[in-house]
Amino acid sequence: MPPIWILALPWLTFGMLTGFIIVTLPQLLAPRGVTGGRIAIAVAIILSPMFWNFIFAPLIDVGFKRRTYALFFAGVAVAVTALTVMYPAGLGRVEVMMLGAFLSGCMFQSAIGGWMGSLVEKEQDSSLGAWSTIYNICGGGAGILISGSATRDLSPGPAAALIFATFLAPLVVIPWIPALSPERSRVHESVGRFTRDLVVLLGRSDVIVALCLFALPSASFALSNTLGSWSGAFHAAPAFVSRISGTGLIFGGVAGCALVPLAAKRLALRPLYLAIGCAGAVFTLSLLLLPRVATTFAVAFVGETFFSSAAIATAAAVIFEVIGPGNALAATTYALLIAAMNLPIDYMEFVDARGYDWSGITGAFITDALVSGSACVLLAVVFRRRLLPVRRAPLPAQK
Repeated sequence: MPPIWILALPWLTFGMLTGFIIVTLPQLLAPRGVTGGRIAIAVAIILSPMFWNFIFAPLIDVGFKRRTYALFFAGVAVAVTALTVMYPAGLGRVEVMMLGAFLSGCMFQSAIGGWMGSLVEKEQDSSLGAWSTIYNICGGGAGILISGSATRDLSPGPAAALIFATFLAPLVVIPWIPALSPERSRVHESVGRFTRDLVVLLGRSDVIVALCLFALPSASFALSNTLGSWSGAFHAAPAFVSRISGTGLIFGGVAGCALVPLAAKRLALRPLYLAIGCAGAVFTLSLLLLPRVATTFAVAFVGETFFSSAAIATAAAVIFEVIGPGNALAATTYALLIAAMNLPIDYMEFVDARGYDWSGITGAFITDALVSGSACVLLAVVFRRRLLPVRRAPLPAQK
C-alpha cells in the first residue's frame, strides 16, 4: 500500500484539465473574435458536469474495477483536450468536445475518489482529503503554465503532444495501487439504491441547511474561473496571464486552504462559510477602486482564488460534519452535497457574464459581489438558529 501522498497523485491530472479550461482555453478562443461574455458562458457550459455528473456515479461502482474506469475516463478526457488544441474548430464544436472531455474528467475523479477512499483507514480520511485538494489546486496551476506555454510557443501538433503526455503523467502511480474487485450487483440495482438514499437524506434538516448554504451563491467565487476570459480588460499579455494564473492558483489556493483550520478554532463552520462569502464580496467590490492594468488582474486572480479555496475547504469540512460517524449513507451524502457546492460555481459564471455584457469588467464585479453578498445575508437571516451544528448520535451501520 503506497503512502497517502502517492495515492492522491492522480488528482493532479484532474487539476491540470480544469486549469486548461479556465485559463488556456479562453486564450485560444479570444483571438478568434469570441467576446469575453460569450467565452465565460462557454466555460460555464464546459464546467457544468461539476454539479450533474453525480447522477452517473452508481455506474462506476459496478462492472469493471475502478482502476479500469479511472484509466479509461482519464485517457478520453486528455485525448479530447489534445485534439482540441491540435485541430482548433468553431466555438460550438469546441464547446461540445470540451464538455465531453470535462464530463470524462469528472467521471475519472469519481472513480479515483471511490477507489482511493475505499483503500484507506478511517483515520487517514483527512490526510487523503488534504493531499487530494492540494494536488487538485497545484495541478490547476501546473496545467495553466504547461498548456499556456505550449500553445504560445509550439505549433498545434507538438503542443497537443506535450499536453497529452504531461496531463497523463501522474497516472504512472496507478499500477502500484491495489485494485478492489467491483460489486456484482446490476446497474439498475445500484441506481435504485442511490435513489432511495437520496430520499432518506432529503428528510434530514442538517442536510437541507447544508444544501441551501451551498446551492445559493453565498461563497461561489465563480470569478476565479472567468477572470482568464476577461484578461483583455486589464491589458494583460497572454504570457503574463498564464504565469500569474498558474502561480496564483497554487499560492492563493494553498493559503486559502491553510486559513480554514485556524479560523475554525474561533468560529463554527457554517457561520465561517458565510463570513468568507461576505469578506470575498467586499474584496470584489474593492477591486473597482484599482486601475485596469495587468497588476490589478494579478491581485484580482490571486484574491478570488484565495477566497474560493477557503470557501471550498470550509464546505468540505461542513460536508464531513454532516456525514458524521458511522453514517450508512456517507457516500450518497458526499455526492449530493458536492454537487450542490459546485452548482453556484457554474451558474454564477452565466450571471457574471451578463454583468460583463452590461458594463464590462466593472459590471461583472458589481454583479458578482451584490448577488453573493445578498445570498449570505439572506441565509444568515433565514437559518440564524440552525447555523451551529447539532450533535447527533452515530447512525447504525447497515448490515
